[in-house]
Amino acid sequence: MSGTTLLINLAGAIALLLWGSQMISGSLLRGFGSPLRHWLGQHLNNRWLALLCGVGITGVLQSSTAVSLMASSFTAAGTLGLAPALAVMLGANIGSTLVVQLLSLDLSLVTPVVLLAGFLSFRLQGDSRFESIGCALIGLGLMLLALGMLGATLGAVESTPVFQLVMSSLDGDLLLAMLVAVLLTWMCHSSVAVVLLIASLAGTGLLSPATSMALVLGVNLGGTLPSLLSASGNVARRLPLGNLLVRLMGVVVLLPWIGTLAQLPAVEQLPPALLVVYLHSAFSLVLALLFIGFTEPLGKLLTRLLPAPAPVTDPGMPLYLDEAGLEVANIGLSNAAREALRMADMLSGMLDRVLQLFRTSSLDNADQLRQIDQSLDLLSAAIRAYLADIGKEGISDQDADRSQEILLLVINLEHAGDILSTSLAQLAVRRLRRGEPFSEFELGTLYPLHQELLDSLSLAITVFLREDLSTAHQLLARKETVRRLEAAAGREHFRKLREDRSAWAESGDIFQRLLRDYRRVHHHIAALAYPALERAGERDIEHTDLHEPLPEALPGEPGVAEAKENSRCAS
Repeated sequence: MSGTTLLINLAGAIALLLWGSQMISGSLLRGFGSPLRHWLGQHLNNRWLALLCGVGITGVLQSSTAVSLMASSFTAAGTLGLAPALAVMLGANIGSTLVVQLLSLDLSLVTPVVLLAGFLSFRLQGDSRFESIGCALIGLGLMLLALGMLGATLGAVESTPVFQLVMSSLDGDLLLAMLVAVLLTWMCHSSVAVVLLIASLAGTGLLSPATSMALVLGVNLGGTLPSLLSASGNVARRLPLGNLLVRLMGVVVLLPWIGTLAQLPAVEQLPPALLVVYLHSAFSLVLALLFIGFTEPLGKLLTRLLPAPAPVTDPGMPLYLDEAGLEVANIGLSNAAREALRMADMLSGMLDRVLQLFRTSSLDNADQLRQIDQSLDLLSAAIRAYLADIGKEGISDQDADRSQEILLLVINLEHAGDILSTSLAQLAVRRLRRGEPFSEFELGTLYPLHQELLDSLSLAITVFLREDLSTAHQLLARKETVRRLEAAAGREHFRKLREDRSAWAESGDIFQRLLRDYRRVHHHIAALAYPALERAGERDIEHTDLHEPLPEALPGEPGVAEAKENSRCAS
């Protein structure tokens, strides 16, 4: 067999090994990423439990990088302290070594069984979880198949002069060997695959024990780089940097003693492939036991080294839409949800500005409303684009439903903000510029409506976060309360106009349109109850209020019915 053919076979086997690893982590995260993420968020209270969680989740996903992304999203969100997150990464490093030990066994007879089971599971229709399990099993079968190809190819490569020359050059320089392993692991984004490759090379006798050990140390350093380089922002870099510092300290201590360790009788008696696997496991286990008690000081040190950035001056610029989150659907959805909650805060601020506009008659509040609305539109566009990018690689049904909920929240908040800025505020400004401040009666009528909107917005956020059905029913029931307040205020206002003949007719018309705009905003807020109710099987909930006419919109503005239809089309 020619050297070119051997090189092609070797590259193909490595590519198949990496693809199988990617299939396992990607499919399991698509199918079970959200439940795993919620479970981790509830059970990472102390460092020892966090350590065990890191071991278990990495054993399932076969990717410490994916676990690092999940833990980083918790720390960035403030729901997980940096100290337990560091404990998770110590456990994740151990978990990846367990995967290596399992795959280093002779599983040639298991390969066709795993592939067949994966294919049958993937063919089951109607449940995306079975499809995810099937993809994961197929990925595991491909990894086992790739390992067999690697062994056969390396056996033939061993006798080639070029390969012997490369191995001999590495054998004399442990630092160079370690740096080569760092670069290779960073390029492959898989420490498991590279360790298995080194074990295969060592098993053919091409590597000395000392060189094999140096390569393993390089793999442990290189495995920390993908998460660190893909993180954006100081807060997101803290956890991967901490993982890098822990492994770097272990490498600095162990590297000078590699030559001595390689000459120990116990090391010399081990088969070369097992030496690679055992060293990889022992390195991560010892580091975990040594540093589990120092996660708190290390977390404080990382916080000082990487302080949180100053707040962004433009609230319309996204803070949490990290590109690294696009690789793991549930992390990306969490990032989008956090930005959507920022939009809810902006809408609450706009409501406060509206009330100040009524009270003080200061037109500066109208300018502030317009600026907040522009930021709201900008952030809405960024979230919609981010959600579209999450779905490019395919997501589970559960994650797809969550994406629709976030999109519905974003669109309704944006439409509500448009009504406040372009209709309600402009109507108030038109009247105030004529020197007609709002009377005590009008303010007393608007206050209850205003408070209803604030209370309903709080309920809507609760429904979005907790999917509470009772709160969703309560939110929809408030639509009738708002309708009655609007009707009562309108009747009383007409009565006042009939009594006061000197009142301007246009002033009365503007006030009536303000009441209608308040109700239009409430319709958009109440619409956020529908996803939770539909998921619970109450799909006909919208038909309960069909007798109630939807408020009309101003020319050029979307009404509630149009906004709902736009939300569904965008979804």
